[in-house]
Amino acid sequence: MSEMFERARNGSGFIAALDQSGGSTPKALRLYGIGEDEYSSDAEMMDLVHAMRTRIITSPSFSGERVLGAILFENTMDREIEGRGSADYLWNEKRIVPFLKVDKGLADEADGAQIMKPMPELDALLERAVGAGVFGTKMRSFIATADPAGIDAVVAQQFDVGRQILAHGLVPIIEPEVDINSPTKGEAEELLRGSISEQLGGLDADQQVMLKLSLPDVDDFYQPLIEHPNVVRVVALSGGYARDDANARLARNHGMIASFSRALTEGLTAQMSDAEFDAALDTAIDGIFSASRT
Repeated sequence: MSEMFERARNGSGFIAALDQSGGSTPKALRLYGIGEDEYSSDAEMMDLVHAMRTRIITSPSFSGERVLGAILFENTMDREIEGRGSADYLWNEKRIVPFLKVDKGLADEADGAQIMKPMPELDALLERAVGAGVFGTKMRSFIATADPAGIDAVVAQQFDVGRQILAHGLVPIIEPEVDINSPTKGEAEELLRGSISEQLGGLDADQQVMLKLSLPDVDDFYQPLIEHPNVVRVVALSGGYARDDANARLARNHGMIASFSRALTEGLTAQMSDAEFDAALDTAIDGIFSASRT
């Protein structure tokens, strides 16, 4: 874990978000060129998405030289890649730090935000993650408008669950996403930064977290969080921006690195030959890597 921690804190590269869950998998497969008429059950769907993720992870373009970490869905963690557990394969074959998505989706909106649904089986999942060789976790909430009560509720829940994760020896990625189309995005980011700073102030010196945040309207807006002693890394989600736009915005935010999902896999299809697939993935990785180095 100490080697993974050093890599997570100081390594170059970005974090690949390969954690589409059951709800978002059909869309991910559709963008990959596999329609819903090509599978007839959830099991078949998960087999297809695991094949997609395996193709990405085993590609020669996907290595620790440019990819710092990868976020896995629980189903992926439980499966194998080339005969090894997925997390084990990522670290020991690729030198890529493995993370696990742990949230179970979003609750209904209240006060302009959506907290996470309850996670009654989280401790058991975290124990399995430790056993599988996972380094950290990721969990997502959503902020639609600049409502102080909603934002504080999101951040408080994220840090409460974050402490539960830290107790298992894992590093949580705290992700309070701000809607990039929000009419009050800038004001929401002001409130969010303040709420996160307050929660960080309540952590012990040895409690280290990561933050995954929407690309801000003001360049370098999250610099105080990047420099905070309790923050291992601040990573950016693409949030619906096209890859070129996301890369351009990221490059203007010094010290932030990418944690892109759809922007990473944009343009990749099941119908591509291996050579075409690897070349397209290489182009995507190179652009995101370059934007993460500023």
